[in-house]
Parts: sequence; structure tokens; C-alpha cells
Amino acid sequence: MTTTGPLIAQPAPDPRPGPWTGDLLPPAPPWSGASERLIAPANDPWITPAERSNFALTATYDEVRAYLERLDRASPLIRLEVIGRSAEGREIVAAVASRSGRRDPRRPLVLAQGGIHAGEIDGADAALMLLRDIAVRGRSELIDRADLMVVPVFNVDGHARSGRFSRPNQRGPELQGWRTTAQNLNLNRDYAKLDAPETRAMMGLIRRVDPDLYLDLHVTDGIDYQYDVTWGSEGHDGGHAYSPSIARWMAEAFDPAVTAGLRAAGHIPGPLVFAVDNRDPYRAITDGPFGARLSSGWGDLAHTPTVLLENHSLKPYRQRVLGTYIFVEQALRVAAARGAELRAARDRDRAARPAEIAANFRPEAQPRGTREFLPIAYETYASPATGGREVRWLGRPAPAIRVPVVRSAPSLRLRRPAAYWVPATQPAVIERLRLHGVRLETPSEPRTMALEMLRAVSPTLAPQASEGRVGVRAERFTRERRRETFAVGSVRVPTDQPLGDLAVLLLEPESEESFFAWGFFAGLLQRTEYAEGYVVAPLAERMLAADPALRRAFEARLAADPAFAASPDQRLTWFYQRTPFYDDRHLLYPVGRELAP
Repeated sequence: MTTTGPLIAQPAPDPRPGPWTGDLLPPAPPWSGASERLIAPANDPWITPAERSNFALTATYDEVRAYLERLDRASPLIRLEVIGRSAEGREIVAAVASRSGRRDPRRPLVLAQGGIHAGEIDGADAALMLLRDIAVRGRSELIDRADLMVVPVFNVDGHARSGRFSRPNQRGPELQGWRTTAQNLNLNRDYAKLDAPETRAMMGLIRRVDPDLYLDLHVTDGIDYQYDVTWGSEGHDGGHAYSPSIARWMAEAFDPAVTAGLRAAGHIPGPLVFAVDNRDPYRAITDGPFGARLSSGWGDLAHTPTVLLENHSLKPYRQRVLGTYIFVEQALRVAAARGAELRAARDRDRAARPAEIAANFRPEAQPRGTREFLPIAYETYASPATGGREVRWLGRPAPAIRVPVVRSAPSLRLRRPAAYWVPATQPAVIERLRLHGVRLETPSEPRTMALEMLRAVSPTLAPQASEGRVGVRAERFTRERRRETFAVGSVRVPTDQPLGDLAVLLLEPESEESFFAWGFFAGLLQRTEYAEGYVVAPLAERMLAADPALRRAFEARLAADPAFAASPDQRLTWFYQRTPFYDDRHLLYPVGRELAP
């Protein structure tokens, strides 16, 4: 480990020469901004790896760690801590910048994370520059009234898997990390299910420090446009929000201040941009909400003010890193100036108990309004490879236009029960509820009570795995009242708590963000006991003779379903399901709903 400055990792020779090794990207508009004054001169002993390479390279995992340790030793304002380990055993480190050298819960805290997708690493290099300037370059006034905590590289295993062939849509750095972890998990799809050790570590940190602002620093691609720094939070631009008070504060306090700061520094800020059709890029754009599996969706449900930053991948790395520096700096300033308002907004959202929770969002059929937009010129051409027309970006600004905005609306509204009962037979679910910080009650003896239970109708497994799991969907659920006994080790999950909205989305099986949808309850799909035809056939004949209503139902099914009528096995199963021998827990979702009196 060096004490004079980090070494610069040199790119290895290209091991796979071919047509893919040239510049594949469209031209970038020229850029120069006031934020370039932040770059350290070549002879500065505190120059960062990115600055020393003229932003051709990003700091490696070891270089990030070494640089932060130097800052920790050099300044009482910086303290380094380990928040967890990755699947491959690498330590995930966080740096705290504060006047006291430790987290003061009385002061606003901004928590920023970089490299959740390790190729999108702008946040790490920006963080090293910003922490350096706070610690040893006279910018300590930034932490006079607020604290800063930075996790420069969240997906540390993905960052270690750096190479030239990670992100072909992105302009720099030369070596880029991998999107997913060593377990091939996308950390920004793991906030609901918490499978990855990295996400568990981050959730533990969030629970411990309870940040006033949580910044998730990304890089986006898709279509081209003039903006270099875009961001949003749930409810931005009039969309849906589970935390409406936080959304209003973001719109009224955060967005204007950060926009002004970025413009003053020479950047082109804008709201998040996701095209409806990348081959017809300005036909319409869409925005969230994005769901509890993503950081911003989780933050909205957990009433933790969360901002998703998306720099634009076609802008030069130098421009993107400097834009991230300004973005985090301005977030720190606005938290210091208006943190009391933000905490009040957060507290209002945490105290709310809506009777219904919106779920399963779908794009609306028609746009709702328009947004001013700064485009990049493009043309289309007939591609002999695709057989269709493809977009060719021209790298020059085009006149401002107005673009239709397609919103998303909930396709389901979930009734909020008084509580859920999760049986002791589901330890993985109980563990994850605890990791989220959901308050659980743990009875010391078995409990028997009348509850509403749900039964899956025509459940199916997803055709392929996603994020390490095979999902489950049901055509619908029927509801029934049952007396259920919950053994010791079961938990009661009251919804009258700040994380009650999150608990509803996680425990209602109709929710696409639920543990059921992620496949945690796949065991209920399996039927183990059975009856042979030599038993069921004569029993079915007795049932038909004894019950005219049953006979009419059977005949109606025969007439309506030719496949059923032609299948002796399906016919016998139909009768078997109507006998006391059939397992009455088959397809029964084992989480009970305790309804309000």
C-alpha cells in the first residue's frame, strides 16, 4: 500500500482483436465547464487515479481502498469503515465526512453509493475527488451543517471484473466493471428480496444511519440527448409516490437547487429519460414508478428520501465524473439548508396509513401531457444486418421540442389488513422482513385464530429464471376464512408501522414485488398425497348418484372443456378435489391476513 499516491492500473493489451475493437459510439458534442476547475493538477500529491489518467481510467478496487485509507490517516474529518463483504469476500467500505469524525444523528446525512452496477462507476471517482477536497483542499465548509457518507463501490466483485467488453454503449472509462455481482445478481433488482450479501450489507447500513438523502449513482444509455446529468425520485414530474410529502420536497427544494448548481458549473441537467421506443426515440418518453426491487422504489415505500442519478453514457467520462461531483455537492448543500423541512416531510409519510396500497403498475394507453426536451440530431438508415431501419446519432444538439410523456398507473389496489401472520415454516421470509427493519411480534406460545387466507388459482412458474429465482404467478386468488394455528417461531407483522406499506407489497401474493412472486412459496404448488383410479372412479360414481348439483356441474364442465372431457385423469382429479381426502392446504398461501375489527 502506497503512502505517496495511488498507482494507476494500465489497460492490458486487447486480447480479442476484431471489428469490435474500434470506436463504435456516435460523436459527442464538445464540452467544457466551470467544474473542470475541480481537477487536480498533475503534480498534486492528492491527485486521484482518474484525474492522473486524464479520466481515461477509473480507480481499481485496491486504489479506491488505498486512497480512502490515506484520507482517513491524513484528516480527522474522514473516517473509513467496513459495512459488509461481497460474495467473493471483498470488503465493502464506506467513508464518513463529518466535523466530529463520526455520524451525528442530529445533523442531516447524505448517503451516496456508486457502482451498484460496477461499469457505471462515475460515482466512485467523483467521491474520491469530493472527499479529498473536503479533507485536505479547504472545502470543509460543505460539512459544517450536514454529514456525508459515501460507499464508492457497492458492487465490489463486479468492479473487480473490469475489462474492455463490459459496456459497449458507454464512452469511458477504458476498463469497466461488470453489471452484476459474482453471483450474477443485479443489486438494483434485489432491494425487495435481499438475496445478495451486498444488498443485505447496504440495508443494514441504511437501517443503522437512517439517511436524510440516499443517492444511488448510475449511468444510463438507450437514446441520445443533450443532458449529461439526469435524476429523479418516485413521484417526480407528477408521477405516483408512496411518499407524497417527500416527493413534494424533492420538487420544491431539491430539484431547483441541484439544477441551478449544475448549470452554474457548465452541465446540462434534466429529469430522467426513458424512451418508449429506442428506434423512434422522441415519439414518447416514460417514467416510473419502478417497484420495490429497485433502490428508488424501495426508498419510496420505506419513506427514505431516495434519488436515482443517471448520467448519460455517451457523454465523455470526464464530463460525467465532474457532473456527479457537483450533484453530490449540491445534494449536501440542500440537505444542510433545508434538512429540517425534509425530515418533517419524511415523518409525515412515515406516519401515514393508507387503507389501500397501489401495486402492479402498467403504462397508460395514451400519453398524459408533454415535457420540454433537449434532443440530439439523428437520422435513420436501412440496416442490412437487422433488415429494418436503425438510428444513427449525429452528435450535434437539435432544437428543443416537446415530447409526450407516458405515465404508469396501478393495475391493482391492495387492502391493508391489521396484520399478517407468517408461519415459522417460512424462516427465509421472516429473516428478510427483519433485514428490512420491519417490526415483528414474536408470540411465546402457539396461537390459533380466525384469519383470511388466500388460495392460488392456476399458478404457473416463470418460463425462465430471473435474478437467481424462478418466479411464480397465479391467475387469481380466492379468499376464505380459516382457523389457523401458528407455532412458536411464527411472527405477527402489524401494518401500523412506518414500514407497513412495504410489508403489504412484500406479503400480498398478488403483488409483483412480493416474496410469493419471487418464488419463496413455491412449495405450496406441490401436491404430495394422491388416490388411485380404482378408488376414485367408484367413489365418483357414488358422488354423481348422490348429488344432483354435482352432476350438473360435472356435465357443464364436460360440455365446456373438450380436453377435460377427453382426459380420464383430469376427470378423476376433478372428483378427488371434491372429497375430504384431498389436501386442503394445496395451493393455500400460508401467510394469514388479520383483518381490522
